[in-house]
Amino acid sequence: MTGSIVAKRYALALFQLANEHQLLDQMEEELRAVKKVMNETSELQAVLKSPKLSIEKKKEILKDAFASVNTFVLNTLMLLIERHREDEISDVADHFVNMANDARGIAEAKVYSIRPLTDAEREALSSSFAEKVGKKSLRIDNIVDTNLLGGIKLRIGNRIFDGSLRGKLDRLERQLLG
Repeated sequence: MTGSIVAKRYALALFQLANEHQLLDQMEEELRAVKKVMNETSELQAVLKSPKLSIEKKKEILKDAFASVNTFVLNTLMLLIERHREDEISDVADHFVNMANDARGIAEAKVYSIRPLTDAEREALSSSFAEKVGKKSLRIDNIVDTNLLGGIKLRIGNRIFDGSLRGKLDRLERQLLG
């Protein structure tokens, strides 16, 4: 079994529990926070991977670090530690978020723009591009990229919509050279 399949199974179990207990939003938020802490705290990663620490000590550290999270999330973290799958924690969170988004008809989108987008611009992008990918709406992560010169570039999953001035100039250059 690859890590992705293992992470998907844990995420699916958590997702089913979240649906059963109407905790989808709360658990998604908590898993995003857990992932952020895991990815941004290299000391925590090092501690969890350390062969010198017992599993019980690792569990205790995680219980202290994530004391405020839902019991289901905490128990899943404990189970991952017990089974030496601490590397899967971020993947479980990613798979859970994807399942939650699919259930709601939402897609994650990265929007690269020359300046921060206004709420009205975000809403307009969400409504026009959500239909193109078969979703109800988009959850937009706006990234300011001054190399674009103007316009926007949108990435939804593995699809890219490039309406940036830089992209248009690059396409024009390819046409002229080809």
